[in-house]
Amino acid sequence: MKTSMLRKTVLAALVSACMAGTAYAQADYLADFHTEMGGCENCHASEKGPTDDNLKYENTQCVSCHGDLKEVAANDPKDIVSPHASHLIGDIACTACHKGHEKSVAYCDACHSFGYDMPFQGKWKRTFVPVNADKQAQDAAIAAGPTESTDVVVIGSGGAGLAAAVAARNHHASVILLEKEPIPGGNSKLAAGGMNAAETKVQAKLGIKDKKEIMIADTMKGGHEKNDSQLVKVLANNSSDSIDWLMSMGADMNDVGRMGGASVNRAHRPTGGAGVGAEVTQILWDAAVQRGTDIRFNSRVVRILEAGGKVTGVLVQGARTGYYVIKTDAVVLATGGFAKNNERVAKFDPKLKGFAATNHPGATGDGLDVATQAGAATRDLQYIQAHPTYSPVGGVMVTEAVRGNGAILINRDGKRFVNEITTRDKASAAILAQKGASAYLVFDNSVRKSLSKIENYIHLHIVEQGATLADLAKEMGVPAKNLEASVASYNKFVKSGKDDQYGRPDMPRELNHGPYYAIEVKPAVHHTMGGVVIDTKGEVKDTKGNIIKGLYAAGEVTGGVHGANRLGGNAISDIVTFGRIAGTDAAVFAEKESK
Repeated sequence: MKTSMLRKTVLAALVSACMAGTAYAQADYLADFHTEMGGCENCHASEKGPTDDNLKYENTQCVSCHGDLKEVAANDPKDIVSPHASHLIGDIACTACHKGHEKSVAYCDACHSFGYDMPFQGKWKRTFVPVNADKQAQDAAIAAGPTESTDVVVIGSGGAGLAAAVAARNHHASVILLEKEPIPGGNSKLAAGGMNAAETKVQAKLGIKDKKEIMIADTMKGGHEKNDSQLVKVLANNSSDSIDWLMSMGADMNDVGRMGGASVNRAHRPTGGAGVGAEVTQILWDAAVQRGTDIRFNSRVVRILEAGGKVTGVLVQGARTGYYVIKTDAVVLATGGFAKNNERVAKFDPKLKGFAATNHPGATGDGLDVATQAGAATRDLQYIQAHPTYSPVGGVMVTEAVRGNGAILINRDGKRFVNEITTRDKASAAILAQKGASAYLVFDNSVRKSLSKIENYIHLHIVEQGATLADLAKEMGVPAKNLEASVASYNKFVKSGKDDQYGRPDMPRELNHGPYYAIEVKPAVHHTMGGVVIDTKGEVKDTKGNIIKGLYAAGEVTGGVHGANRLGGNAISDIVTFGRIAGTDAAVFAEKESK
């Protein structure tokens, strides 16, 4: 029987079993149901169960019966948001949601709020576990000594970690990449707006005049001059090289727009305005895999081992393999921030207590704890950014590029109230001051056509629509007269080239092409600016200002690059540039140590 026919047969059998109320309905777990169709070999290589933390064999078995994500998505009910039509990168990890011997959990529910109904479902819950929670067992594993060795260990599979892994492999270092989550990409895969870079070939081709000095000035101003100016110079001066590096590997970064706080169009993204994060992380993932990187999921680093101010290894907690030690000369910490850990967020900024977060579920701050246990110094932890346009309906961040391409913010009175492309902290404060502490992003069909990312929001059913502004106002529940007047006033500003009301510096188009759209938005915790202290090589410093030899860091786990407030588009630039630097320097350091 052909594979496609077999898959259809299996799916039909599952549906029939469900409707008949047979073993499917009576089973408590997915494994019980599969047992009705055969033995443990349906899912596992042996009766002993999973043999590796990646669950590669189990995931392959899922695909062999049910098909890949695209095939499964085609069979999802058409009246729901398909959880299989996702933005995930890398290899398929069916077991991230579909558990065998415990209740299945929709991983998407950690971010989204669409009420997925799946077989054998439990309730999503993620409890933060301190990295030293099982100290006795950890100490025993350390005492037992290393079970393997490598030149470089990279912790985290977001953009910074993947960039570091690729750079280290380019310098012929052996690399083990460890990720505590069951899937790769971190927050990076969620990024949508763009990657800031100055003096690029793409800008030149589009006739955009920019200077690295302007990017430096914009970044320092956006960060309220709290940034480490030397790190900012590295960010800007290497930004165009980072774009070239990505494009040399096949990335499409040919669309350039503007994000809040930028003086010039410098946010690079795929043609048509598709999400930049999925593009960059997929390119880096492919490059890391092609270069033979040893990538391990469900593998949490709970301790960085060091002696005499120098890294000697890492202690890993594998979901299936337990504790084990990897001997290494260099570690790149790329674990991201802690926005998803609201208890910690509220500790540093009490006014954010109870806020939702735009981050992936793994952004809990483990890496920061591991680094400080190893003696790393920290800075700027009190600076935490709320993204102004989070959809409370869908549980997703709406990219700043929607505003950058022309959308305006409207309150419940149907009125505009702020310069839409001001910095994120100011936009968030303005929205919170409105009735209901939320607002609406309003745009027309020309904005929709200018940014393909908007199609994702329509797919997620978070967009209201009206043939006319009056129709849209009815859907929004705002006075039609006020909305029409607000849009008409804005269109006049576009024609004159000057926003006399709120001083918006860039107004790319009038909003006069129906149909019209609106997305309800409110601020949510988005980025933690603080983290470990690094120098311009990505080397981590201890509390006395000395370098911890062999320890490097990149991305959101570090502090200093963004100051008190990050500009939109600077995060992807940060992770690619500093990830590449950290990976290269780690490889060079490891090579020297081996001689």
